[in-house]
Amino acid sequence: MSALLVRDVMTKSVATVPPDLGYREIVERLVERGISALPVVGDDGAVLGVVSEADLLHKVQFNGADVHAGLFERRRARQAKEKATGETAAELMTSPAVTVAASATLTAAAQLMERHEVKRLPVLDDDGKLVGVVARSDLLRRYLRSDDDIRFDVIDGVLGRVLWLDPMDVAVSVSSGHVTLIGKVDRRSTAEIAARLVRGLDGVVGLTDELEWGFDDTTVQHRYTFDA
Repeated sequence: MSALLVRDVMTKSVATVPPDLGYREIVERLVERGISALPVVGDDGAVLGVVSEADLLHKVQFNGADVHAGLFERRRARQAKEKATGETAAELMTSPAVTVAASATLTAAAQLMERHEVKRLPVLDDDGKLVGVVARSDLLRRYLRSDDDIRFDVIDGVLGRVLWLDPMDVAVSVSSGHVTLIGKVDRRSTAEIAARLVRGLDGVVGLTDELEWGFDDTTVQHRYTFDA
């Protein structure tokens, strides 16, 4: 029932560029690979930044116009003009690069992409070396798991190994990633834990929770008495 990690879905064959590679050569590599960004890697293997189509398009945006950056211009506008005059990966790249650890969860990777508004992330190992690239489309692979595999994780993992429930007490069905739980457990807290764990399983796109419980232990008031 182990969750997928970035290392499980990333692309391991990574195209990179050195910091001194020229503008035209960068464009050629992007087009040849059919990708939108490339990590810029130094001689020591460290990721220095990422050069993307957006970085390259600043030259098209200004199209030879005067790109002198004004003193009081906003930072983003100033950077755009600087990149419009750039000719090498080091001058064009966005740095520092937003990276993710190979051991990170897919949720953590998705949050990084959303926070930094990027479509892909260089993946680093424990030593900080580049080992892959993970894209938005890679994160969606978790939803390609078969219904049979999901059902096995629910029954064997959640109900059996975690909650120690008798599989006969809960009927589990899965259709196109949507899980339905029907049955009765001893406590309300057990039912709530089961639902939360099932929703977090790889491949689950939705849950119909029809679990009942015999005892509502979430409303119990604990009282403590002390001897004089």
